[in-house]
Amino acid sequence: MFLLAVRTISKNKMIYLPDIIGGGYGEFWKDQNRYRVLKGGKGSKKSTTTALNLIYRLMKYPDSNLLVVRAVFNTHRDSTFAQLKWAQEKLGVAHLWQNTVSPMEMTYKPTGQRILFRGFDDVLKLASTTVSKGYLCWVWIEEAFEIERETDFEKLDLSVPRGNIPPHLFKQTTLTFNPWSEAHWLKKRFFDKRQDNVNTYSTNYLCNEFLDDTDRDIFERMRNTNYRWYAVAGLGEWGVAEGLIYENFEMLDFGFDEKGNIHLTTASGGASPQGEAVDVIDNWKLRHFFGLDYGYTNDPTAFVAFAVNPTAKEIYIYDEHYETKMLNSDISDMIKRKGFSKERIRADCAEPKSNDDLRRLGISRIMPSVKGKDSILNGIAQIQEYKIYVHPKCKNTFAELSSYCWKKDKGENGLNAPEDQNNHLMDAMRYAFYDVRYFRPQDPKAPRARPTAEQRYNKAHGLNANDLKFR
Repeated sequence: MFLLAVRTISKNKMIYLPDIIGGGYGEFWKDQNRYRVLKGGKGSKKSTTTALNLIYRLMKYPDSNLLVVRAVFNTHRDSTFAQLKWAQEKLGVAHLWQNTVSPMEMTYKPTGQRILFRGFDDVLKLASTTVSKGYLCWVWIEEAFEIERETDFEKLDLSVPRGNIPPHLFKQTTLTFNPWSEAHWLKKRFFDKRQDNVNTYSTNYLCNEFLDDTDRDIFERMRNTNYRWYAVAGLGEWGVAEGLIYENFEMLDFGFDEKGNIHLTTASGGASPQGEAVDVIDNWKLRHFFGLDYGYTNDPTAFVAFAVNPTAKEIYIYDEHYETKMLNSDISDMIKRKGFSKERIRADCAEPKSNDDLRRLGISRIMPSVKGKDSILNGIAQIQEYKIYVHPKCKNTFAELSSYCWKKDKGENGLNAPEDQNNHLMDAMRYAFYDVRYFRPQDPKAPRARPTAEQRYNKAHGLNANDLKFR
């Protein structure tokens, strides 16, 4: 049990820190090494403890300032910004802080110290970050696993923290993340060998005394039904990298304009230093697809939405839903809420009753998935031809892509078979991807091609091309 005998003063009461922080993080809390690297499973309180620690430190060291970084700037508001604001409230010091969203920053009123927020999607702005008062001596990289290139981290590391600092301060970069794959550069750089200036930590939900019984039941069910997933998401162990089914994927911030064009907004997609999109994919090059995999008690219902550019061989995953114990009425409400009720949705053909029920509830274009001999392997082979971009909000999709593996043993006919786990969104994507083969983009400025036999048939029978009735 971490026993830090320090009290912080709020307006009218004294707050004893161990009651708020709990146990399991004593060494982490006191650590002043150059790099403080924390991996952990879900529910391990790693992010909340880090937020509490950094607010406490800023108030303890008057000349200090903090830079908080994520892969994509737009993800701060609902994660790090909210966590640090929560920490202020929890410590009873919210009245001493001024928090603004535009610009996104936090200011400690008594001294003018600041917390600044940046993203790796604007590397130039990130590297040039400075403060007018005190020293920018601390950095927090949240969800560091999303930083795919070690060179991006090195650019930041060479720039911030920088310069000489007074003896009572110290330079430190804190990295927190879920260890989805052992192939990530974080493992080799920080965990594989002992370094004098690095302290590494591993944690999991077992050290979080603030979880209730329902939270713990989720992990216990996970342990009994899907141990590999439990080992990573529950225990915070490194995910298996060898044998990943999809290797060509990355997290990418992008958006749609009013015409349905995709605007890329990250450095890897060609963003300007000002964060403006400089790469646009025209809507006529894209077709949207939707997949649904049913679950209930242990397995989640998984819904995925993505756009495909078959010419460039690119998939853009932009929406997901991932939840257990959903009734068909709940699924229908979710799809309607997302605005996809009129779209063609490929759903698991093993649930014909659920498909019929969703049609009755207003999801009129729900269609069964197409299964047959080698349909899983053929579907996987199709998707493997594409580069997959995942929007930052689709965290469950990114997590499944990072852990979806081949079985170690060969299947029938000497072919590999995927592990039947960590695959709910992967199955939903594969169901929907069946229809990609029928999409052929046509430039609206190009001369109209002669109608195909399918088009003539559909026109004669009053069918929409998307109905795919003609074979």
